[in-house]
Amino acid sequence: MPKQLKYQLNETELKQIEQAIKTAPEPRVRQRATGIRLLHLGKKPEEVAELLNVTTATVYNWHSRWRENGLPGLSDAPRSGRPTLADENYCVRLGEVLDSDPATLGYGFTIWTIDRLRAHMAKITGIRMSDETFRSVLRQNDYVYRRPKHDLKPLQDPEARERAEEIIADLKKKPKTTRASYSLWTKLP
Repeated sequence: MPKQLKYQLNETELKQIEQAIKTAPEPRVRQRATGIRLLHLGKKPEEVAELLNVTTATVYNWHSRWRENGLPGLSDAPRSGRPTLADENYCVRLGEVLDSDPATLGYGFTIWTIDRLRAHMAKITGIRMSDETFRSVLRQNDYVYRRPKHDLKPLQDPEARERAEEIIADLKKKPKTTRASYSLWTKLP
């Protein structure tokens, strides 16, 4: 006869599980903690699997990980994968490039766009990235794009600007003499 599994939790374990359900930052940990709590409440593993839309083997696996490692056992284990293209050196170079004016680097423009920046970084580092990967690197390094505000004030004649502001101020003070002869409202037939 197979070994009987104990699904009951003591008070501290139950508090841990309920806290994880409420505040765990990872959705998978919240789901797994919910499964452990349902088992504690007397649900069968098959019922929990159906409720949470997972396999019964998955529920048994969650319970086993909970018994072996506690709450940290409900987190995902580190996964292997391709190492990031943007290492620390790349990020430092990116910061230096963003702090510099493109015109000083020999370009005919003065503002970095994503495509220009990505092409320049590929040229100086030899690391080519997709648009989405490059945007992700910028996000991870807390860079955000904001449009430049164009100001023509230094190119304007100060005296002419002052006269125009006076004229505008006078026009604002005068009452309207005519009513508009158009309307956006129409009457239905």
